[in-house]
Amino acid sequence: MSRTRLVARFTMTALACGGLCVAAQPVLAQPPLEPAAQAASPPAPAPWYAQISVNGLVSASYVGNFNSPQSGTNQFRVFDTRSDTFALDVAELVVQRSASSPGDAGFRVDLTFGSLIPKVTAAAGLFRDDNGVAGSFDLQQAFFSYIAPAGRGLRIDAGKFTTYLGYEVIEGHDGYNDNHSHSFLFGYAQPITHTGLRLAYAFSGAISTQLFIVNGWDNALDNNSGKSVGAQLALTPSPRLSASVSYLGGPEQANDTSHVRHALDVVATFKATPFLSFAVNYDWGRESSAPLAGTAGGGVADASWQGVAGYGRVTISPRAAMTVRAEWFDDPQGARTGHVQSLKEFTFTPEFKPHPHFVVRGDLRRDWSNRDVFEKDDGTLGRSQVTVSLNGVFVF
Repeated sequence: MSRTRLVARFTMTALACGGLCVAAQPVLAQPPLEPAAQAASPPAPAPWYAQISVNGLVSASYVGNFNSPQSGTNQFRVFDTRSDTFALDVAELVVQRSASSPGDAGFRVDLTFGSLIPKVTAAAGLFRDDNGVAGSFDLQQAFFSYIAPAGRGLRIDAGKFTTYLGYEVIEGHDGYNDNHSHSFLFGYAQPITHTGLRLAYAFSGAISTQLFIVNGWDNALDNNSGKSVGAQLALTPSPRLSASVSYLGGPEQANDTSHVRHALDVVATFKATPFLSFAVNYDWGRESSAPLAGTAGGGVADASWQGVAGYGRVTISPRAAMTVRAEWFDDPQGARTGHVQSLKEFTFTPEFKPHPHFVVRGDLRRDWSNRDVFEKDDGTLGRSQVTVSLNGVFVF
């Protein structure tokens, strides 16, 4: 074999052996891969006590009456009934666990204390006796809630709750009126509280409805074997405009289911600009063989009543605003006020909010009637009364 071929074969053999040696070497360990991130587990639900909120309100005021009535009473008022005195209107404490989605449950309890709690809020059979006397404590609301998983969620409330009729509300941490005093409609054309069952369903963000089966007007315990039924349709076609139509009907007389009281309520609000808004509230009612009292002559009669209140509010700044209310209420048989009369009133309310949780309001109000029904300082009666009030409200 030639020397050249021998060298070539040796070289190929050496390369082959080297390749085998290299292939036989153990593979160097690679750095371990980072473990894949595990899917985040859902947070544990908050304990039951952490889901409960506590809120409240304290309202105090001074009300003066230019008539200086001997009885110290402002006629045909609801909360601001006492004249020429400082008063703790109400202190409210609300404990609740809100139900917010289908399958959720909750409750709400409103405890109120104060010297001016009217008998209509202290429902008969709870903290008010049969003579209509109310003390300084009331269970204003107490109900439980469940949202049934039907469609968008059917809300069911059972217990005692404030009425769905009317534009004005009982002051609370989640809402108070622009005027300190309440309208005649609030006091005489509408119920204040109900005890029973409430069903609410929102078809969309613009249309919702409520259905009610309750003991009646301001009765924690029913005064007869019948029940009152009600309904509400609420429309919000735009953020600037909203309206509702509500009805309630049923027997309201003690131990009598033959004579029915009907109430129809219409409310509309319009936000013309970010600084100017308007509202109107119309009420109509009728009751067959309604009991009459006072100067109406006693006895019973088929009675009807109606009234309208208009509101205008100007927001001057985030801290200051002014509200006016004008109202007419007609009680031709005297079934609601105890006098055959037509009432009117005009209220001007400036408002100042020195703190996000504190508001100061002052009412200048004139009431008048087509009858002599307003008490004077000498004990006689006249056709008008003028009151002025200063009210402070703190909410938390």
